[in-house]
Amino acid sequence: MNVLRSEKLCVCNRHIFSNFHFWVSYSFKREFILNMNVCCIIWYNSSNLILSQQLKSSSGKQLIIVGFSFLEILIKIRNRHNDVVPTVAQGVIEYKEKFGFDPFISSNVQYFLDRFYTNRISFRMLINQHTLLFGDAACLAQPKHIGSIDPACNVAEVVRDAYETAKMLSEQYYMTAPELKIGELNSKAPKKPIQVVYVPSHLFHMLFELFKNSMRATVELYENSSEGLPPVKAMVTLGKEDLSVKISDKGGGVPLRKIDRLFNYMYSTAPTPRLDPSQTAVPLAGFGYGLPISRLYARYFQGDLNLYSIEGFGTDAVIHLKALSSESFERLPVFNKSAWRHYQTGPEADDWSNPSSDPRDASTYKQKIKSNSKTII
Repeated sequence: MNVLRSEKLCVCNRHIFSNFHFWVSYSFKREFILNMNVCCIIWYNSSNLILSQQLKSSSGKQLIIVGFSFLEILIKIRNRHNDVVPTVAQGVIEYKEKFGFDPFISSNVQYFLDRFYTNRISFRMLINQHTLLFGDAACLAQPKHIGSIDPACNVAEVVRDAYETAKMLSEQYYMTAPELKIGELNSKAPKKPIQVVYVPSHLFHMLFELFKNSMRATVELYENSSEGLPPVKAMVTLGKEDLSVKISDKGGGVPLRKIDRLFNYMYSTAPTPRLDPSQTAVPLAGFGYGLPISRLYARYFQGDLNLYSIEGFGTDAVIHLKALSSESFERLPVFNKSAWRHYQTGPEADDWSNPSSDPRDASTYKQKIKSNSKTII
């Protein structure tokens, strides 16, 4: 069985690598883009070689694993790619510092990274599922799980776990953290806990990121207030089609024009960090990857993640998941000519009037008018 799985993985990897040229191939700012393309190919091909070198053909049809078992190879590949996200993020930061921000390039980088990280989520899902099912200590910690899938995932418990982890970080950096108020509404089975077939680690990742953002906004807004910190509220609801989790805070909100930027890989509200090889823990805040990747996790099984903010008051973040496991299909990128054309299409003029993306400083504008009028007189 391991041999068949390894052969299938090799074929899958070859298909991905053979279509890699569809991912990035436009000439504008070619220096950075080609470097990213080549680095990604070398990075992933080297892991592919780790696997290929352990497979030898004895009779032309049968494959024999030599040296390491297929399970050990998968673990090595998974561990080797643990730092892919911060490594690529650091590359994007260095590019932005060198070339500045360009809307066209940002759109293409966004398209590329969304597809790249969705593939990474899928790869790691397959690898983790195999290692948990066929490992020596298979599912000893969570005997009710099927690999990484929980057939009866208690959503409220995952919400509390994510909150406690985010609270620990908030208390470490700010010495305080807002409390949590959680509610449940099960329209399918009232007064029963909400359970769903899902991957708890994916849900935890999304909730932890949302709690972290809510706590940071709340603490920084009310740090000098004598009234204390308002609580962060979580609401879990289950309907016929959707399972939704809403995280609400009173952290001051975000202007409407900035909502889309929060999901952009080239934008972050935190100070830009630097990777330190001596550190075992990789910094997350500042890369601007928390919300974009959390949304990819939600969309991976046909869900979504949306933000609704009222500037001056607070923000509601809503995670939508499929209530039925039969509708939770993988959402994966397709490598075809449409993807190729996406990178070839140049920027087009906007067909709607758009005076400015940022508000004008009226006081500065008035001073310029006064100085110009004095010069004329």
